[in-house]
Amino acid sequence: MLPTVQPRIGVLALQGDFALHRKTLARLGAPSVEVRKASGLPGLDGLIIPGGESSTMLKLLKEEDFFDPILDFHRAGGALYGTCAGAILLASEVENPAQDSFGLLDVRIRRNGYGRQIDSHLGEIPCPALGEPPLPLVMIRGPVITAVGPDVRVLASWRGHAALVQQGRVLASTFHPELTEDTRVHAWFLREVAGSGTNSRGNR
Repeated sequence: MLPTVQPRIGVLALQGDFALHRKTLARLGAPSVEVRKASGLPGLDGLIIPGGESSTMLKLLKEEDFFDPILDFHRAGGALYGTCAGAILLASEVENPAQDSFGLLDVRIRRNGYGRQIDSHLGEIPCPALGEPPLPLVMIRGPVITAVGPDVRVLASWRGHAALVQQGRVLASTFHPELTEDTRVHAWFLREVAGSGTNSRGNR
């Protein structure tokens, strides 16, 4: 079940597949807004950082003076969900090659860990927390989570590596649920991650 009062969700719209996240949220009946400036963060309960190209997204975040405001947003109680490139940006350590990140999720992540574009693949990924059937999996130049800190909850794994993880108000997936018709990962974000923090942010 979704929260009785829907959290207010923004989708970072600097680069990547942000429109598909909004479509998934719409299928859940959850309104969302595109966030292109840091001024769009106040009043939100959660922010989705989409897939795309992490180094390009990082460059745009810094050029738009967006990096520190997102950190402030999280410190103030805002929830974050990153897919693929978004997961890379949330990680505490990035390799292949190393690059800056928000450091809000205690994982080490390797860029393009599942291979190049030609190695993109489909599958099914068991996720007990989200129930049956297994989640449909779309992996496009996906990163690999190579180490997980003690406070990180592994919700689903793929080929021996964590693929859907949560640490407090931060959720990350190395795959793309927004490219499927399955809405369970986004529903989890609304209910268990962003929904749990709405009262503490004073937005209700």
